[in-house]
Amino acid sequence: MVHALRAHGLSIGTGESVDAGRALEVIGFTDRERMREALAATLLHKESHRALFDRVFDLYFPLTAGPDEGAAAGEFDTAALRERLAAALAADDRPALTRLAGEAVGGLGGFGSAPESDGWSSYQTLARLRPETLLARVRAMLRETAADDADFTDRLTDDEIRRRIEAFRERVRTEARRRVAERQGRDRVARRAVAGTADSVDFLLAGRAQLEELRTTVRPLARKLATRLAARRRRAARGRIDLRRTLRGSLSTGGVPMRPVLRRRRPGRPELVLLCDVSGSVAGFANFTMLLVQALHDQFSKVRVFAFVNRVDEVTDLIARGSADPAGLGTRILEEAELTGWHGQSDYGTALGEFAERYADAIGPRTAVFVLGDARTNMSDPNVPALKLIADRARRIHWLNPEQPSLWSTGDSVALTYAELVEMHPCRNARQLGELIGRLLPI
Repeated sequence: MVHALRAHGLSIGTGESVDAGRALEVIGFTDRERMREALAATLLHKESHRALFDRVFDLYFPLTAGPDEGAAAGEFDTAALRERLAAALAADDRPALTRLAGEAVGGLGGFGSAPESDGWSSYQTLARLRPETLLARVRAMLRETAADDADFTDRLTDDEIRRRIEAFRERVRTEARRRVAERQGRDRVARRAVAGTADSVDFLLAGRAQLEELRTTVRPLARKLATRLAARRRRAARGRIDLRRTLRGSLSTGGVPMRPVLRRRRPGRPELVLLCDVSGSVAGFANFTMLLVQALHDQFSKVRVFAFVNRVDEVTDLIARGSADPAGLGTRILEEAELTGWHGQSDYGTALGEFAERYADAIGPRTAVFVLGDARTNMSDPNVPALKLIADRARRIHWLNPEQPSLWSTGDSVALTYAELVEMHPCRNARQLGELIGRLLPI
């Protein structure tokens, strides 16, 4: 289990593993929920990792085990199961909900016709059972049972019913993973079928809830990166050896340079320019990066942010105001900035050319430029000379691409063409982004 958690990026050392073993020696293996809490307390460092831990725990310490046989979907009485499910939801009978999740997966979630291809699908189960449509039925049951308890009826809102339904849906997912794990092996399922933490989710595949969770990590990540940058600056504060002063000082030791004298670096912080594609699926990646850089603005003498689709506009002020409402940042940029011309598709060639023409003064010998985008030009001219002009004026330039390298220059991508002029780095999730920002930002 520890190995599976590490594979998802959790930092669990030998000390934590030893503590977990000692905790289990004390509490034993008879109470599954006490085991869960003991292992979570000894292995985890962040509350945000708890959901991932629970999924992996349920694989390695399943609540139920046994054969996977279930009735075919056509023979299964779905209506009767829905009635029992509504009653269990109304009573908040958790053991009954767990049993019903097993019945539902066994009766509705099976697929495949050969033993080696048989599997279990939580998506198929939930699509056939449709527990979310039971809200009105559960509400009616609660009103009947709580007719003489108005206070209880007032407290139990529709939100509480939805919470119970979502908890049941998670039970179905857990049961489906357990059954698949019995056939394919826990390690394989833990690696491939368990969703990781938000910072490991692919930017291009992240849903709204995952992007919202990522936004809450901007400030902690920025503090961590600021500390790392400050440490790099301290180490680099003493520059290269000053040969003339070193030789002069060596006269007192017979010409042996016992104490090298180093040149002091000139104080000053670099400038940073972001050029971000905010179109389509890469918008979440660009918005998160812009918020992160804005949180790091104290580390630079100047930060300027430009967004584009097929036209370029400066959005530095919008980013500064966006820290108060990060969820609405993307919408404000699209509404208030002039980013599109006669069509709404991304056009890197036109955007780079307009940036080089209108905003060349933003780049100087102390400027680091970061370009964010997938380099997909929708078959338009990539305008390589414009990118070369930007690269020649900047101190350094890096391109962060949210697509995996195997997709570069497939279809309408010109990533490898741009990579001949600038350093292009794959940046698919927040964890990679943090590592790249900490390594590539100038000091």
